[in-house]
Amino acid sequence: MTPGYDADVIIIGAGPVGLTAAMDLAARGASVALVDERAYLEPPAVKSNHVASRTMERFRRLGLADTIRDAGLPHDHPHDIAFLTTLSGTELGRIVLPSRDGRRTGQSGADTAWATPEPPHRINQTFLEPILARHVAGLDAVRAHYEHSCVALEQDDQGVTVTIVPVAGGAESTLRGKYLIGADGARSFTRKQIGAKLSGDAVLSHVQSTCIRAPHLYDRLRGERAWCYYTYNPRRNGHVFTIDGTGTFLVHNYLTEAEFDAGDVDRDASIRTILGVDDDFAFEVVSNEDWVARRLVVDRMRDGRVFLAGDAAHLWVPYAGFGMNAGIADALDLTWLLGAVLAGWGDERMLDAYEAERGPLTAQVSHFAMGHQRKVSQAEVPAEIEDDSAAGAAARDEIGRRAYELNVQQFAAEGLNFGYSYDASPIIAYDGAAAPAYDMGHATASTVPGCRAPHLWLADGSSLYDHLGQGYSVIALAEPTALAGLRSAASGAGVPLQVIDARGAAGAEAYDTEYVIVREDQQIAWRGATAPEDPAALVRLLRGAV
Repeated sequence: MTPGYDADVIIIGAGPVGLTAAMDLAARGASVALVDERAYLEPPAVKSNHVASRTMERFRRLGLADTIRDAGLPHDHPHDIAFLTTLSGTELGRIVLPSRDGRRTGQSGADTAWATPEPPHRINQTFLEPILARHVAGLDAVRAHYEHSCVALEQDDQGVTVTIVPVAGGAESTLRGKYLIGADGARSFTRKQIGAKLSGDAVLSHVQSTCIRAPHLYDRLRGERAWCYYTYNPRRNGHVFTIDGTGTFLVHNYLTEAEFDAGDVDRDASIRTILGVDDDFAFEVVSNEDWVARRLVVDRMRDGRVFLAGDAAHLWVPYAGFGMNAGIADALDLTWLLGAVLAGWGDERMLDAYEAERGPLTAQVSHFAMGHQRKVSQAEVPAEIEDDSAAGAAARDEIGRRAYELNVQQFAAEGLNFGYSYDASPIIAYDGAAAPAYDMGHATASTVPGCRAPHLWLADGSSLYDHLGQGYSVIALAEPTALAGLRSAASGAGVPLQVIDARGAAGAEAYDTEYVIVREDQQIAWRGATAPEDPAALVRLLRGAV
């Protein structure tokens, strides 16, 4: 530890974003002070039911993917999304996604053809967060300050000082770090301290959300279980998420503006209408989790040595599960950069890449989510959809088809996982080519600088991503010895750079150039048909020294 500092990085907020940032920094040899108002292992709210493929890829590198995949729903519980008239009514259609066992045995589904070593996983935050917290608790490099609030923040040219106080009352104390990450959620103390502002659409819809315990609900289902249920009927549409596979569910009831203004929507009656059960059906209300759908993005993600990540920087409709997942992506982009600077090989200017990369992307993803929310909210349900008639059958077929086509984009969101690129980063060597267009559900693999490096299974059967080192890696589809000059320039500047011989790899046709430099976060930094002509200049750009 550097004298005069309690940690290299202070992280405010110990949710999934802050915890992931802490473990990634620790893996880079950095020390961390973690501050959170909650108690250690205090259960989080029942929310965020999805760990995206891109997030699972990074948890794989941190050694947690298998542990996370073994948690959540029972091993044989389908991860499908079913569309029904009510939960106990007629099924209209289904997006098939494999269970944990199904993933292992090769069951096909809407996301099983993706080029990745780690497909998505459905797991509620109530199960995910304790896994992350326990892992962080075992890291010597992380010192946690649970049940503490931050009451003051100051920074200077050399570091950041925060004043913290026990939630239960007591004496103030201070923590000194070189940098600070505010991962402290929608009401972010950090965001307010640096004067950053959220703007966008403050209210898109109001959702009356209730966590219930109803083990006997499974007896009412006509078809196979699912992870998520969308209900469509003329009385009340809703979404129901399976939390544990044993009888705990989260019921979303979307309110019209008039209903919210009147404030008199009967919660119990709405739940029963969505479930399709009468007044005699018993269930227990565990908690009310009401929320507002928004699209708000911060005007800046950095002030000097202070950075914002996750809900502190952006709030949007949680479609596709990309609220938490986008926050984790923020954190891992930032910790990669901080790790380079703290290790001494990255120039301080390298940190400018964070806002340049993540700022435009968060605005972009928020518009995807908002656009999807509007399409969902505009869905009209024919009055005859529950009728036992030809017209009813036709209505069910039509709604089922439309529901599938709209929602497969968010529940098999290949584009949001793999399609985005960084197009204005100061540490990426662009070559004039444009990244392929993408949308929520579709992506095109590309080696354009700024894009995600297409995944490969190497000749020995291992994943390309498992070989990426801290810093940069060169994926070589041609003779690696041609890179001697680049390796020498990197070594002379202290920049970690390794060469991965990818000749003979399965899927190598996705690479249209012989050499590709990839960052540890899997984004492409440079490509070329031959070794770089001026390797010293390229290395200066990669370490942020230009």
